[in-house]
Amino acid sequence: MFHYGFKREETTVTISLTRRAAFCGGLATALSACLLLVSPWAAGASLPDSWDHLVRVKSKRLYAVYLLPDTDFRSYTKIMLDPVQVAFRKNWVRDYNSTTRDSSRRLTDEDALQLAERTREGAVTAFTEVFRKAGYEIVTAPGPDVLRLAPNIIDLYVTAPEPLSAGRSRTYTVDAGEATLALEAHDALTGALLGRAVDRRSAGSGGTYLSRATDISNTADFERLYRSWADASVKGLEELKARSPLVIDRSGKGTATVAKPAVP
Repeated sequence: MFHYGFKREETTVTISLTRRAAFCGGLATALSACLLLVSPWAAGASLPDSWDHLVRVKSKRLYAVYLLPDTDFRSYTKIMLDPVQVAFRKNWVRDYNSTTRDSSRRLTDEDALQLAERTREGAVTAFTEVFRKAGYEIVTAPGPDVLRLAPNIIDLYVTAPEPLSAGRSRTYTVDAGEATLALEAHDALTGALLGRAVDRRSAGSGGTYLSRATDISNTADFERLYRSWADASVKGLEELKARSPLVIDRSGKGTATVAKPAVP
């Protein structure tokens, strides 16, 4: 099985300091619109104030959050998770291989497919466990009290990925990599789009000190990243319930806010 890290006989030492943030293309149709809008953001452009009838609102937990005005989230007590879509940075495998001198360390398409599957499993596990711990029932069928979430992982970049093979290579990095959460929330019965969030983060320390990248450390770093997104999502949902039905206040300058409910 392919891992985020490596298991080899020791032969070389590699130091990697690069942190890459270009966005990927070639996603499934469900993410096409998201990529078209988010990709310019990765290049430094600003995100719009509205998106598919959703209004961007201020958020303390995720970089960009869009909500449908007048939505009432209070009835949702169950969560239905869509299959997680995973997309790497465009040409990530090609670029990684072009900078790798040791041919035994180069990645194949099969390696990338296995890493994508492992990413899907990690994201699903994180969202399932965090929402379940918060008291939500995880279901597989629509219902009047079911919120459908699609926690897709895009722009995935692993700093030091290596397939299992002969030999061993030590790699030192400042972090395990980067990824972007592209989260969508739908009413499970009607399919209505109720919200969308975009957030890019590094996996691992993201500091200035080098540490050795291993299968165990890379896996743990990315699992913590997925759990941080799941935790931000469940706390955000609880806040939206407390402020439902949503009144979007666009009276001030800059990004809109979700108004607090009136005190009776």
